[in-house]
Amino acid sequence: MKKYRWGIIGTGRIARQFAAALKGCADAELYAVGSRSIGKAESFAAEFGFERSYGSYAELAEDDNIDIIYIATPMASHYEDSLLCIKNGRNVLCEKSIALNSTQLSEMIAAAGDKGVFFMEAMWTKCRPTFLKALEWIKNGCIGDVKYIKADFCNLMPYNENDRTFIYECGGGALLDLGVYPITFAAAILGDEPDEIISYAHMAHKVDMSNSITLKYGDSVAVLQSGFEVQNTNRALIAGDKGAIVLGDWFHCTTQAWLYDADMNEIEYSEIPVDVNGYEYEIYEAHRCLSAGMKESSLVPLSSTAAVMRIMDKCRRDWGMYYPGETPDQLAK
Repeated sequence: MKKYRWGIIGTGRIARQFAAALKGCADAELYAVGSRSIGKAESFAAEFGFERSYGSYAELAEDDNIDIIYIATPMASHYEDSLLCIKNGRNVLCEKSIALNSTQLSEMIAAAGDKGVFFMEAMWTKCRPTFLKALEWIKNGCIGDVKYIKADFCNLMPYNENDRTFIYECGGGALLDLGVYPITFAAAILGDEPDEIISYAHMAHKVDMSNSITLKYGDSVAVLQSGFEVQNTNRALIAGDKGAIVLGDWFHCTTQAWLYDADMNEIEYSEIPVDVNGYEYEIYEAHRCLSAGMKESSLVPLSSTAAVMRIMDKCRRDWGMYYPGETPDQLAK
């Protein structure tokens, strides 16, 4: 079995969860971790069993022994950190949201193409077996034509001025942190290019604390919410003219999905436990692509990632929400 040597940039909460998933993948080798602090890198490496630790991102990006790098830094750093790795010829799996805006993402995609490396957003939802089961039901016509989607990702999180989730300079706010998931979910089912985007945001501390987004596709509609101000069940409904699908805790898609007929009688139930903690499925997909010599994923294609970014750009433009140094012309209209 070929093993893929992984590097990780960043040592925060998500990096820790990803490293735990790597340990559970037989064809993954925990090779190197990079941090701006050599102490943090060495501590992280010792805890998870990485072979090497680096006190700078540049040192890690320059290591020719690495097969692929996972980027787990704050949103505002994804552009710079991805380009650093790509320009050093590294394959990259970058945590969502993959960039701040469409201009950044276009440059990242172009650079990956120029260097001939694999590049993918770490959108775990699209790689999870339960989500793929729901897509299978839709493809097989089990619910007919999809007419309505309701997907929320709202978690009650008290404001913390030191949490990057709320920090304007770090690319904070509900949209890029949480909203990217229901938007991706809806676009994967109804299409990358909605006919109309209607949105509202409650702004505080220069970022959106909560938002509501409606995507219209002809006579079909997706109603999406995300935010930090209330706790929601975070289930999802996909309704067609012949039936419906309900996903339990759809963001995690940990185990459960229900298929109903037009009268909401249950006709099938799916429960697929995770192998490790859920992050392993994007690792499996990255390995599959690398093994096949693919430069992008068919489950998480760059064109769809770019389409979701355009939707988020449109929302932020409507809200007048721009990050430090960002200009309106960097956001898609």
